[in-house]
Amino acid sequence: MKNTLKKRIYTLFTHCLLCPLLVVMCHSWVWAVNQHSLVYFEGTNHELHVFKIHGKKPGKTLLIIGGIQGDEPGGFLSADQYVDMSLSQGNLIVVPRANFYSILLGKRDVNVDMNRKFSGDGKKTYEAKVVEILKQLINESDLLLNLHDGSGFFSEKWENNNRNPMRYGQSIIADCDVYINPNTGDKLELGNIARQVSVDINRYISDERHHFHFNNHRTNSKDTHHKEQRKSATYYSLYRRGIPAFGVESSKSLPLALKVFHHNLAINAFMKYLDIIPETPSVRIDPPKLKHLVISVNNDMPVVVEDGQTLYVDKGDAVTITHVESNYDRGIVADVVGYGTVNDVRKRIIINRQTEVNVRKDHYSCGTVHIALGRQQRTRITTQKDQTTRSDLLFFWVKVNGVSGYYNNYERIPVIKGDTIELVDIISGMYGSNNMIFNFKGFVPNPKSNSGEDRGFVIRTDCDLQTKFSLNRDGRIYHAVATANGHQIGELFFELIDPLLSYVVFKVNEKEKRCISPGETIFAHENAFVELIDCKTNIHKNKGVQVFINGENTPKLLVRPYIAIDWNVLTQYSSLTRQRYRLDIERESLLLGTIYIEIDPLKVETSTISVIESPQETIYQ
Repeated sequence: MKNTLKKRIYTLFTHCLLCPLLVVMCHSWVWAVNQHSLVYFEGTNHELHVFKIHGKKPGKTLLIIGGIQGDEPGGFLSADQYVDMSLSQGNLIVVPRANFYSILLGKRDVNVDMNRKFSGDGKKTYEAKVVEILKQLINESDLLLNLHDGSGFFSEKWENNNRNPMRYGQSIIADCDVYINPNTGDKLELGNIARQVSVDINRYISDERHHFHFNNHRTNSKDTHHKEQRKSATYYSLYRRGIPAFGVESSKSLPLALKVFHHNLAINAFMKYLDIIPETPSVRIDPPKLKHLVISVNNDMPVVVEDGQTLYVDKGDAVTITHVESNYDRGIVADVVGYGTVNDVRKRIIINRQTEVNVRKDHYSCGTVHIALGRQQRTRITTQKDQTTRSDLLFFWVKVNGVSGYYNNYERIPVIKGDTIELVDIISGMYGSNNMIFNFKGFVPNPKSNSGEDRGFVIRTDCDLQTKFSLNRDGRIYHAVATANGHQIGELFFELIDPLLSYVVFKVNEKEKRCISPGETIFAHENAFVELIDCKTNIHKNKGVQVFINGENTPKLLVRPYIAIDWNVLTQYSSLTRQRYRLDIERESLLLGTIYIEIDPLKVETSTISVIESPQETIYQ
């Protein structure tokens, strides 16, 4: 199985090099300037990860859903590659594994088909809960792609049992050819879009028998053969929200590498149609491999157990897997065999017999850690090969903004200035925790008594650090040093990145959305409807970010998202005919940027501000 998977992935890698628009898949810092992620139902078998990538320039938003049916890997492996993409224009919302539980089981569905839950009827299973989140994401997008692997090959004419109008493979499916929105009168020519996209895709597919074609399901027609699709994601998107939607079907008859490759081509073609422009057109794919698990026994200091090693515990001990380190960040679960569920990360498991932890990426096994009973070997971690004690491992447990992470010795951790850092502990196979000192250079918790031990203190990177102790004395890179018996045994580096304000989005006159860059002015009439929608920064979840409005004679007032600014309240502080207000976007004591709003009942709006044509997700908190 492992050798076959490696061969398929290598084939995919060589195919992907041929496509000039393919995507980035790199293990970069997850909280990049243009990206944030959300986790729903954390700790459950159906954990849902949503990734939102914003381009440097505003534009339309493409929603990509993969893995809504768990036995169709071409879709979710393709979607996974777009999570780490950088965009110069436009936005992506990526849900690589909509139905994670069914993916882990390698089944189409668990309770019900998730792609038949969008009509809102039926039991409130976990599938229904996930669908409610997907509906919210559809509302935030300009176009939906639902990625599938379909049977056979679609053909408008019957050729044989595997290639005919009732097959789905190698087709772009829409619920109708032309849709006219009954509420707005807008006309969506879905058929023409699908045909145009198919031409772009087929330029990269040499075998004409594998070309894509438009597949019109005519879902709303009385004589349709696809009435069940009225409960699907694409039908909900089009007929309930007026948002164009397509199902992309690669053929199940093709090798995995080609299925993923073809999905990539389709996503790229739709991105081109929406004028969503990627920054870096390269790709890197590695076979999944477990590096180590971080495991706590009876809530004691965690230990690091590498792939293939054995952890010895006593009968009745409680084991908690707090972290899985592999060469992939997504789709990874750790299953304590015979206990818990298919995903036992962060769960407290009482061990009563010998077992093992099977680590998987999606449906593929990528490593194993053994758990054995043995009081005499209680603290030993051994390899199966030579049973030698591992004492040279050194890892650091650090919290950034309260979120735990485990880092290798000499690793560099990017943080935004204003983030908080807490040195929690050192994990070592050679020294006890109490015999080591963990010192953050440039931080002194108590000037009157500086022991050098900084574990447990919350360090504010905007005001607690002394620049002269940073490397090169420029306030950019600081380091934390671990020592034992007076000798340095390890080191971590923290790179401070300036917080940046990209733009602020306002709703004006209840209809249009405007994207305002720092330093720009938005002109509005007196008593105009102005509402804060989004504040785009490089700060994870906009932690600590607030927007304040100031005027010549006004107090400093907090602007809350989704609440219209009450100009009557503000103007009572000013006797001027024309009011000009300053909006300061701040994080704690740091000013990220300023924009201006000018109210003038006589002024005609002349500013050259961008108009957002699609809803933008608010990350302001």
